[in-house]
Amino acid sequence: MLLTIDVGNTHTVLGLFDGEEIVEHWRISTDARRTADELAVLLQGLMGMHPLLGEELGDGIDGIAICATVPSVLHELREVTRRYYGDVPAVLVEPGVKTGVPILTDNPKEVGADRIINAVAAVELYGGPAIVVDFGTATTFDAVSARGEYVGGVIAPGIEISVDALGVKGAQLRKIEVARPRAVIGKNTVEAMQSGIIYGFAGQVDGVVNRMVRELAEDPDDVTVIATGGLAPMVLGEASVIDEHEPWLTLIGLRLVYERNVSRT
Repeated sequence: MLLTIDVGNTHTVLGLFDGEEIVEHWRISTDARRTADELAVLLQGLMGMHPLLGEELGDGIDGIAICATVPSVLHELREVTRRYYGDVPAVLVEPGVKTGVPILTDNPKEVGADRIINAVAAVELYGGPAIVVDFGTATTFDAVSARGEYVGGVIAPGIEISVDALGVKGAQLRKIEVARPRAVIGKNTVEAMQSGIIYGFAGQVDGVVNRMVRELAEDPDDVTVIATGGLAPMVLGEASVIDEHEPWLTLIGLRLVYERNVSRT
């Protein structure tokens, strides 16, 4: 079994692979204050419930692949792999790790590991050119060329950030549940805010992707647009440019990078 861990700014997603199939997954909050020992206890509690794994931490785990956008969490997870999974091959995505995707940006080291991992999975599953739209703390748009190269992207405030900002900065507004309203024209403040978030982000996705497509390929039909991230389902039905939805894109990319660095060496 391969354990994959994608640490985002808000949530951490864990996936368990049996070969190429993801057989279990969990989503927990990302807490930069958690120590390695606390993370180990959390992992043991989650995986101890799975019928294919043993009760002891590490039983049934043959490999680990990790990417993180929070450096302090990456540091603690590195310690987890050393102390609790010492005999298990582990790949932590950082500079020097083989991904198979050339990074054609001004400073490749500043590109988030999760964005590179998404590009790896996009190339493997759909080929290039492609655009990955990841709905997380930020909404990121990442472009992959026809040759499978990561060529750059766009970063915009995410859905939850926008909801929080409205609640904090709007004197007569409050934080709301992100849900699809009855109609575009809201009949009350909550529905009006929900409409602004859902349809506003759908319009943003369509507008940004269409502009990226014109720079990425001569024929727009050649570009595959893939949506991922925990909040993607909120926009899927409204954004017209999305071709594919792959909720486990980052975890799949982690599996591929693990194979390129461990299994095939």
